[in-house]
Amino acid sequence: MRASFLLLIAFLMPLVPAAKAQTVPGKTFDIYVIDVEGGNAVLYVSPTGESLQMDIPSGGTTTRDVDRVMDAIKDAHLTKLDHLLITHWHGDHFKGMSELASRISIGEYIDHGPDVQGQADTHKFVMGDYAALYGKAKHTVVKPGDKLPIGGLDWRIATSAGNVIKTPLPGGGIPNPDCANFVPKDKDDDGGIENAMSVGSVITYGKFRMAHFGDLTWNTEYKLMCPTNPVGHVDLWIVSNHGLPISDSEVMVHGLRPRVAILNDGTRKGGGPELMKALFTTPGFENLWELHFSLLTGQEYSVPGVFIANDYDTPMTAMPIAPMPPPADLYVPREPRSGPPPAHNGKAYWIKISAKADGSFTVSNPRNNFSRTYLPRADR
Repeated sequence: MRASFLLLIAFLMPLVPAAKAQTVPGKTFDIYVIDVEGGNAVLYVSPTGESLQMDIPSGGTTTRDVDRVMDAIKDAHLTKLDHLLITHWHGDHFKGMSELASRISIGEYIDHGPDVQGQADTHKFVMGDYAALYGKAKHTVVKPGDKLPIGGLDWRIATSAGNVIKTPLPGGGIPNPDCANFVPKDKDDDGGIENAMSVGSVITYGKFRMAHFGDLTWNTEYKLMCPTNPVGHVDLWIVSNHGLPISDSEVMVHGLRPRVAILNDGTRKGGGPELMKALFTTPGFENLWELHFSLLTGQEYSVPGVFIANDYDTPMTAMPIAPMPPPADLYVPREPRSGPPPAHNGKAYWIKISAKADGSFTVSNPRNNFSRTYLPRADR
């Protein structure tokens, strides 16, 4: 009996180091914020190598956006995607899904449930093509308070289908003084009511915390963050709704108190003065990184070029000082456009974040090889 026990121990001993190697200090949590011209596409790779792609748009009739996502997947040395999370059913967040699924295996599809906006083509896709895709894999409809079982990460769902968490997350439940000055929008669905349905995530790796709320809208931000803030403070925030003024209220921005923000804007979509004022008045805020220089900010509210990942195919000869007025149809798509935005269909660069369990993280801009490392917060 004793000989059998010792034989079992000898067999198991080699397995112990392999299990520990999955969570050894120094492994990074890697995040690729991919340029899709004002849509959303973010690749998350956990310290154990598990992957989640958040949103996958399509560049109109081309495969441009899927090509760019596949470039990031290749850079991360992935041969499959463990999860695909769709924050909400708007085309700039999901229309490249079938193309992506034709190129790489996807293990699980995650969403907030059926679309609620009622557009015929979207409804047809969700009930038909999408159902066929997840029918060959796993399908999960998430609700606030759920935890995604992703190796090495504490991934919590804070918002989904218009609902918000009621129980504070670790580090949350703190007063939010900006709630007293909040002014609601008369119309909270200028981009369509699907925005307010967005799946919002709060992700923790050791002492590093970040948040990404999709296209969550102004009034729904108040619903989440007031009267007390259940999320707490974060190190990194991926700006909601591309930085459009129907999102990113001070109750959200000041409540989160991010040290660093990443803006997935387009050349003429998002990043206006309203967002910049909210960010630059946030206590402890250090840097904003942008996928594009936004004409809506001009030089007045922009950041130095080292923090901007992409240029135009035909660069401007002069950079405007004053912010450009938003196009007439920026929030009402049925109105005619005031001319096309500057084109950017050539080489595209992502912004990459590599976070460590001690709370430090590095943000890199591969266009110019500029990077900055942020040390752990003193209060962690």
